[in-house]
Amino acid sequence: MGSFTLIWAGHTVALVGNSVMRFALIIQAWADGGRATSVVLLSLCALLPQIVLSPTAGALIDRLSRRTALLLADFGGLVAVGLLGLVYLSGGMQLWHVYITVALVGAAAAFQYPALASAVPQLVRTDQLQRANGMLSSAKSSAEVGGPALGGLLVALSGLGFIIWVNLVCFCLSLLAVWLVRFHETAADREAAKGPRKRLLADSLEGLRELFARPSLRDLMLVFFVVNLVMVLGFAAVQPMVLARTGNDSASLAAVNTCVGVGGISGGLLLAAWGGPRNRARGMMLGIVGMCLSAQILMASVHGVVAWGGAMMLGALLLPLVNGAMQSIVQTKVPQRLHGRVFGAVVFVSQLSIPLAMAVSGPLADHVFEPQAASESGLVGLLEPLVGSGKGSGMATLLLLAGVLGIAAAIWGMSRRTVRDIDALMPDLDATDTDPADPGPGDPEDTGRADTAQGRSPGAGPGESRSAEG
Repeated sequence: MGSFTLIWAGHTVALVGNSVMRFALIIQAWADGGRATSVVLLSLCALLPQIVLSPTAGALIDRLSRRTALLLADFGGLVAVGLLGLVYLSGGMQLWHVYITVALVGAAAAFQYPALASAVPQLVRTDQLQRANGMLSSAKSSAEVGGPALGGLLVALSGLGFIIWVNLVCFCLSLLAVWLVRFHETAADREAAKGPRKRLLADSLEGLRELFARPSLRDLMLVFFVVNLVMVLGFAAVQPMVLARTGNDSASLAAVNTCVGVGGISGGLLLAAWGGPRNRARGMMLGIVGMCLSAQILMASVHGVVAWGGAMMLGALLLPLVNGAMQSIVQTKVPQRLHGRVFGAVVFVSQLSIPLAMAVSGPLADHVFEPQAASESGLVGLLEPLVGSGKGSGMATLLLLAGVLGIAAAIWGMSRRTVRDIDALMPDLDATDTDPADPGPGDPEDTGRADTAQGRSPGAGPGESRSAEG
């Protein structure tokens, strides 16, 4: 796994650099007005371009080598942050400049996840997929540990300008790692690159057609759409809630974010060593329930940095389990020649609800729940024994409600046979990268019978691991 490890190391460095800058920009956005909407808008600018562009990015990735796709993703981020650095040096930087830069970095990131996810099978053996995906999960979590800690230090000692240059250096190191690695393309990859091409729009839609033609994949993505909608509705309020309840203490926020990273690293390493649950669908849904109980309901009910950090750490520990199972399902059930397009479609469908949740979360916190907290009335007043009182208790109420809704969404997912028995209904592809018998977008029950006839027991797939942004 030497080639993959070098890619992983460069990717980790880039993620840490992005996390440092993101932390500094969150502090700046909150200081600009002390409103949850400003912080949520920053996250929305990062996420919306990534989601909207993902299907097109996936189609372009399948036309390029995986190395070229990864280089373009990192280079796009490098250019966007470099432009912000020039604006900062001119002395005329305003908050809208920050929003535009974050949106451009998000557009570059639209290539990052499909390219990385589709590159993993070219870098490791099939039986190493779960370990590689676990390492990718720990990379993201390492950024959550190092980013806030280093960001809090650099904000206090050097300011935003130096942080921008640190991020530029991190992008350069990631580019160097990708440049040095040799990718092992399959015969199918080479044939796909040489074959006739459809129009870009048609290629962009092919990943969506592939998902919706397979009832189990379609229903799984719909479950993630609902889960992301309700859970992000609460998660978007976590950082402003911590700032509100600590008197804008950036050190407290950094400590809580660091605990998120520690939990994620632990979960990623556990997944890499364990390989994930045998029944991946059940593992996903139980993981979602655990995240809602810990990082949402418990997080809303406790007080103090130590308690918040513990609740978020437990929730983050379970996240690699959920994302890992989902990504391994796509990696082992979709032909490699379609990986870029399908992973782009996965991002689009499963995360399309996240911008909606973020757009609603900020105004709900600022104009509904926090006013109720100030007057000790409404739902916040009713739940005061659980969420407490004072500034930030309105956002805690929103977080608690999101946790309850998330548990209901996970139970709904397990009630659907196409999701619950996905490993039995859709056999994993073998190493030759051939399609299983697929009647197309016809009767879902016909698809279930065709898949079952091929005789694969649940959870028997060779790779059971992680998704980057589930």
